[in-house]
Amino acid sequence: MTQIMITVGIMSSLSGILALILTLANQYIANYGECNILINNDKEFTVEGGSTLLNTLNEQELFLPSACGGKGTCGLCKCGITEGGGPVLPTETSFLNEDDLKNNLRLSCQVKVKSDLKLTIPEDLLNARKYEAVVDSIKELTNTIRFLRIQISDGQQIDFTPGQYVQLLAPPYPGNPEEVFRAYSIASPSSNHDHVELIIGYVEEGLVTTYVHQFLQEGDNVSFNGPFGDFYLQKESDADIVLIAVGTGLAPIRSILYQLKEENINRKTTFFFGAKTEKDLILADEMKEFEEILPNFSYKPVLSRVTEEDPWDGDRGRVTDSIEKYIDNADNKEAYLCGSPVMIESAVKKLKEKGFTDENVFYDEFG
Repeated sequence: MTQIMITVGIMSSLSGILALILTLANQYIANYGECNILINNDKEFTVEGGSTLLNTLNEQELFLPSACGGKGTCGLCKCGITEGGGPVLPTETSFLNEDDLKNNLRLSCQVKVKSDLKLTIPEDLLNARKYEAVVDSIKELTNTIRFLRIQISDGQQIDFTPGQYVQLLAPPYPGNPEEVFRAYSIASPSSNHDHVELIIGYVEEGLVTTYVHQFLQEGDNVSFNGPFGDFYLQKESDADIVLIAVGTGLAPIRSILYQLKEENINRKTTFFFGAKTEKDLILADEMKEFEEILPNFSYKPVLSRVTEEDPWDGDRGRVTDSIEKYIDNADNKEAYLCGSPVMIESAVKKLKEKGFTDENVFYDEFG
């Protein structure tokens, strides 16, 4: 017993010494001092080293997309690093293809600012801004989906393309000690510049969705940045439009439908929307109104969890079943999809069986 106690004491002492060494190393050895960052050979600033590149840019109000909030799981926060980035890390490799590596692209959330850096960032990303706003209204679309109308403060206005998204910031709250942000597609018409509308579903243990569903109230102040994303209608085309979404993936589709209305785009458009039960058909009345307003638009909901006893006389199954039922081929068609990675994968597979290719399938997937 005495020997065990001595061993435990030695191990505890070693652990304490190791923790002290790590603390000192972080304070002194890992003190990178001031670092210079040059973007596109134009914009230049000096920062204190030690943080991730993503966070460092955020502090300078330069916002890169990051659906995962900088956790290294979405792969969206890429930027070019031509000098000073160090070797590519194992946590980056699954998100970087051969072309990315040739173009010196890195995940900014994984790169720590340790020395001077030279970056290349697309100009459209440099136009993303931070917005202060107030929650004007909250509507419960279902038990797990909320519709937010967020009024932008201080006379700011936002310009975006239907299909793009913003990153909503959740402040610290009980159970979450730090700020965190997540990406949500804009559901409102792009003609509305003084507010954005978001459709946010509850995800168990999701940090921002928990904040939105359990803490956020009408009248609260919020922050978001953006807009981001290259998921939008190919306006130069005259092809028929196939829209496919499930759940909160309806958000960017709604914004695109308003675009068809406001810009008098009369292309034949079919919207396949998947849900579990009839009560999960969010904004169904709006979709039916679009059918009345847009002469070439049809709304085709499909339910996956209805029984023969349910009074549902519409399509049953999944959106892939609707694709099989209603789409014969890909002739003069474009498909726009928004949903979970599993839904996107299965729908794209079915579309390709019908003759679609990567050139006429566009999608926005969320985890």
